[in-house]
Amino acid sequence: MQTAQPRQTSGATRRSFHIGVLYALWGVIAGALGVPAFVYLFFPPKAQKQNEWVEAGDLGKLVSEQPVEMVFRRNREDGWKIISEKSTAWVVRKDGDGILAFGPQCTHLGCAYHWDEAKNEFVCPCHNSIFDVEGRVLSGPAPRPLDRYDVKVEGGKVLLGRLRRPPEPAL
Repeated sequence: MQTAQPRQTSGATRRSFHIGVLYALWGVIAGALGVPAFVYLFFPPKAQKQNEWVEAGDLGKLVSEQPVEMVFRRNREDGWKIISEKSTAWVVRKDGDGILAFGPQCTHLGCAYHWDEAKNEFVCPCHNSIFDVEGRVLSGPAPRPLDRYDVKVEGGKVLLGRLRRPPEPAL
Protein backbone atom coordinates (compact mmCIF):
# COMPACT_ATOMS: atom_id res chain seq x y z
CA MET A 1 0.00 0.00 0.00
CA GLN A 2 1.13 3.41 -0.78
CA THR A 3 1.09 6.20 1.75
CA ALA A 4 -0.34 9.53 0.74
CA GLN A 5 2.32 12.05 0.09
CA PRO A 6 1.71 15.70 0.93
CA ARG A 7 1.01 17.74 -2.09
CA GLN A 8 3.68 20.10 -3.23
CA THR A 9 2.26 23.24 -4.76
CA SER A 10 4.36 25.65 -6.62
CA GLY A 11 1.83 28.53 -6.56
CA ALA A 12 0.30 30.63 -3.80
CA THR A 13 -1.77 28.95 -1.16
CA ARG A 14 -4.86 30.30 0.51
CA ARG A 15 -2.86 30.82 3.71
CA SER A 16 -0.10 32.86 2.05
CA PHE A 17 -2.75 34.95 0.28
CA HIS A 18 -4.45 35.84 3.58
CA ILE A 19 -1.12 36.65 5.23
CA GLY A 20 -0.29 38.94 2.30
CA VAL A 21 -3.65 40.71 2.67
CA LEU A 22 -3.04 41.22 6.41
CA TYR A 23 0.41 42.68 5.77
CA ALA A 24 -1.06 45.01 3.14
CA LEU A 25 -3.74 46.19 5.60
CA TRP A 26 -1.11 46.83 8.26
CA GLY A 27 0.91 48.84 5.75
CA VAL A 28 -2.11 50.95 4.80
CA ILE A 29 -2.94 51.62 8.47
CA ALA A 30 0.69 52.48 9.28
CA GLY A 31 0.84 54.85 6.31
CA ALA A 32 -2.48 56.49 7.18
CA LEU A 33 -1.26 57.20 10.72
CA GLY A 34 2.45 57.69 10.05
CA VAL A 35 2.45 60.14 7.14
CA PRO A 36 0.37 62.84 8.90
CA ALA A 37 2.40 62.37 12.10
CA PHE A 38 5.64 62.72 10.14
CA VAL A 39 4.41 65.88 8.39
CA TYR A 40 3.16 67.35 11.70
CA LEU A 41 6.46 66.72 13.49
CA PHE A 42 8.96 67.62 10.79
CA PHE A 43 7.16 70.29 8.72
CA PRO A 44 5.50 72.74 11.13
CA PRO A 45 3.09 75.26 9.61
CA LYS A 46 4.54 78.60 8.70
CA ALA A 47 3.49 81.42 11.01
CA GLN A 48 1.18 83.80 9.23
CA LYS A 49 2.39 87.37 9.33
CA GLN A 50 -0.48 89.39 10.66
CA ASN A 51 -0.90 93.10 10.33
CA GLU A 52 0.70 94.46 13.50
CA TRP A 53 -0.93 97.87 13.16
CA VAL A 54 -4.31 98.50 14.75
CA GLU A 55 -6.43 101.64 14.53
CA ALA A 56 -6.69 103.38 17.92
CA GLY A 57 -8.60 106.55 17.08
CA ASP A 58 -8.77 109.85 15.23
CA LEU A 59 -5.86 112.26 15.14
CA GLY A 60 -8.36 115.13 15.43
CA LYS A 61 -9.23 114.08 19.03
CA LEU A 62 -5.71 114.86 20.20
CA VAL A 63 -4.80 118.23 21.68
CA SER A 64 -1.12 119.17 21.98
CA GLU A 65 0.49 117.99 25.25
CA GLN A 66 -2.83 116.59 26.63
CA PRO A 67 -2.89 112.78 26.99
CA VAL A 68 -6.02 110.99 25.78
CA GLU A 69 -6.88 107.43 26.75
CA MET A 70 -7.83 105.56 23.57
CA VAL A 71 -9.61 102.20 23.63
CA PHE A 72 -9.09 99.78 20.75
CA ARG A 73 -9.47 96.08 19.89
CA ARG A 74 -6.59 93.86 18.82
CA ASN A 75 -6.87 90.29 17.47
CA ARG A 76 -4.49 87.71 18.91
CA GLU A 77 -3.96 84.21 17.56
CA ASP A 78 -3.73 81.44 20.16
CA GLY A 79 -3.24 78.15 18.36
CA TRP A 80 -6.37 77.73 16.27
CA LYS A 81 -8.36 80.37 18.14
CA ILE A 82 -8.45 84.04 17.24
CA ILE A 83 -9.12 86.14 20.32
CA SER A 84 -10.26 89.75 20.12
CA GLU A 85 -8.86 91.68 23.09
CA LYS A 86 -9.86 95.15 24.26
CA SER A 87 -6.90 97.32 25.19
CA THR A 88 -6.09 100.95 25.93
CA ALA A 89 -3.25 103.35 25.30
CA TRP A 90 -2.46 106.83 26.53
CA VAL A 91 -1.76 108.88 23.42
CA VAL A 92 -0.04 112.28 23.53
CA ARG A 93 0.31 114.66 20.61
CA LYS A 94 3.61 116.51 20.87
CA ASP A 95 4.25 119.96 19.41
CA GLY A 96 4.72 119.49 15.70
CA ASP A 97 4.02 116.07 14.24
CA GLY A 98 5.25 113.86 17.07
CA ILE A 99 2.88 111.38 18.72
CA LEU A 100 3.65 109.19 21.73
CA ALA A 101 1.51 106.25 22.84
CA PHE A 102 2.07 104.55 26.20
CA GLY A 103 1.01 101.12 27.38
CA PRO A 104 -1.66 101.17 30.12
CA GLN A 105 0.44 99.50 32.86
CA CYS A 106 2.85 101.06 35.33
CA THR A 107 6.37 99.69 34.96
CA HIS A 108 6.59 98.95 38.69
CA LEU A 109 4.02 96.17 39.20
CA GLY A 110 1.74 96.54 36.18
CA CYS A 111 -1.00 98.58 37.88
CA ALA A 112 -3.22 100.88 35.83
CA TYR A 113 -2.25 104.54 36.05
CA HIS A 114 -4.19 107.69 35.13
CA TRP A 115 -3.55 111.25 33.97
CA ASP A 116 -3.82 113.89 36.69
CA GLU A 117 -4.71 117.02 34.76
CA ALA A 118 -4.29 119.34 37.76
CA LYS A 119 -0.67 118.23 38.30
CA ASN A 120 0.05 117.57 34.61
CA GLU A 121 1.48 114.08 35.25
CA PHE A 122 0.65 110.38 35.10
CA VAL A 123 0.00 108.92 38.56
CA CYS A 124 -0.04 105.28 39.61
CA PRO A 125 -2.24 105.21 42.73
CA CYS A 126 -1.03 101.84 44.02
CA HIS A 127 2.55 102.75 44.89
CA ASN A 128 2.72 106.47 44.04
CA SER A 129 4.87 106.25 40.92
CA ILE A 130 4.71 109.50 38.97
CA PHE A 131 5.57 109.96 35.27
CA ASP A 132 5.79 113.10 33.15
CA VAL A 133 3.93 113.65 29.85
CA GLU A 134 6.83 111.95 28.00
CA GLY A 135 6.58 108.83 30.18
CA ARG A 136 9.78 109.47 32.20
CA VAL A 137 9.82 108.53 35.90
CA LEU A 138 9.56 111.57 38.17
CA SER A 139 9.27 109.73 41.49
CA GLY A 140 8.24 106.47 43.08
CA PRO A 141 9.38 102.89 42.88
CA ALA A 142 8.91 102.51 39.10
CA PRO A 143 12.27 101.26 37.75
CA ARG A 144 11.97 102.62 34.21
CA PRO A 145 9.88 104.89 31.95
CA LEU A 146 6.49 103.84 30.59
CA ASP A 147 6.43 101.29 27.76
CA ARG A 148 5.65 102.78 24.34
CA TYR A 149 3.71 101.61 21.32
CA ASP A 150 5.10 102.06 17.84
CA VAL A 151 2.94 104.83 16.31
CA LYS A 152 2.15 105.96 12.79
CA VAL A 153 -0.57 108.16 11.30
CA GLU A 154 -2.42 107.27 8.08
CA GLY A 155 -5.43 109.10 6.73
CA GLY A 156 -6.02 111.04 9.95
CA LYS A 157 -6.08 107.84 12.04
CA VAL A 158 -3.61 106.93 14.79
CA LEU A 159 -2.27 103.40 14.26
CA LEU A 160 -0.52 101.50 17.04
CA GLY A 161 2.03 98.74 16.53
CA ARG A 162 4.01 96.69 19.01
CA LEU A 163 4.47 97.67 22.65
CA ARG A 164 8.17 98.14 23.41
CA ARG A 165 10.34 99.04 26.36
CA PRO A 166 11.88 102.48 26.00
CA PRO A 167 15.64 102.59 25.45
CA GLU A 168 17.69 102.70 28.65
CA PRO A 169 19.24 106.12 29.31
CA ALA A 170 23.01 106.30 28.80
CA LEU A 171 25.01 106.67 31.99
